[in-house]
Amino acid sequence: MSDAGAGREADGGESTFTVIVAAVANLGIAVAKAVAGLISGSSAMLSEAAHSVADTVTEVMLLAALKRSGKPADEDHPLGYGPERYIWAMLASIATFVGGAVFSLYDGVHTLVEGEEPGDPLVSYIVLGVAFLLESYSLRTGVKQVRREASRLRVPDAYYLRHTPDTAVKAVVMEDSAALTGLLLAAGGLLGGQLTGSGVWDGIASCLIGLLLVYVAWVLGRSNAQLLIGRPLPPAMRSGVREELLSVPHIVDVLELTTLIQGPSEILIAAKVDFRDMATAAEVEWACEEAEAQLRERFPSVRRVYLDPTPGRAQRLRRQQQQDTGP
Repeated sequence: MSDAGAGREADGGESTFTVIVAAVANLGIAVAKAVAGLISGSSAMLSEAAHSVADTVTEVMLLAALKRSGKPADEDHPLGYGPERYIWAMLASIATFVGGAVFSLYDGVHTLVEGEEPGDPLVSYIVLGVAFLLESYSLRTGVKQVRREASRLRVPDAYYLRHTPDTAVKAVVMEDSAALTGLLLAAGGLLGGQLTGSGVWDGIASCLIGLLLVYVAWVLGRSNAQLLIGRPLPPAMRSGVREELLSVPHIVDVLELTTLIQGPSEILIAAKVDFRDMATAAEVEWACEEAEAQLRERFPSVRRVYLDPTPGRAQRLRRQQQQDTGP
């Protein structure tokens, strides 16, 4: 196995572990929150239970995305299955919206309109505390992966998280961050109801949790939509690709450069390249091989490189002039 292939498997395994940790944590938390919500009568706790259920469904879909997108290229799919992960991740963001946000907003509005009789919040406080610890551990796992990858690419952590094509890790980090915020909101709603004897605070907390989930679903949905449509490499990396191509002997100019992110470790590069006019066919072939080797060495995620020998602007102008003047 090549070093690049080994790196891709390691990245995929790490992302899978991160998602599994989040899924197991959310499944246990969802059950505990639901029981606590029924005992205390807190709409915010029930909203948090819906939040955790949505997160669990999301992570199951992300696991399916990681498995299906990892299949090797075949005759029917010559460019591989990498983009399939973004379809599943898009469905996961919809699950977050429908399963968490809609229920939380509905339950919060219902509580504000109809009111609720606050029950004993002790069980809810205990569940929130345990949930906070579990969510913190899950978030820590995702953040560690983000920091490791950001360090390897020599970019800030926030920049990596915003632009990474590994939407599984991005989803885990965003959802766990939202979960911790939601737990604090739920605790605030319980405390407000305990101090005032009014269920209004609980309803407000539930609505805020719903709005938070709407935001998370929108950000994740937008990221996956961009990758499904086709997102190029960042400008700095495109400049690096052009720089590597121009450093290869016999390559004079890069007339057109197309880059496409097909997955977290799958980059396609296609370019129209002007070779030295006097270069032989053998030299052009060697230059193409050398260009691909250099690109793979500098950018290990490069999977496919297609170079199209194309006459340069000066050569085209001379040929046009010859055609205009005739024999």
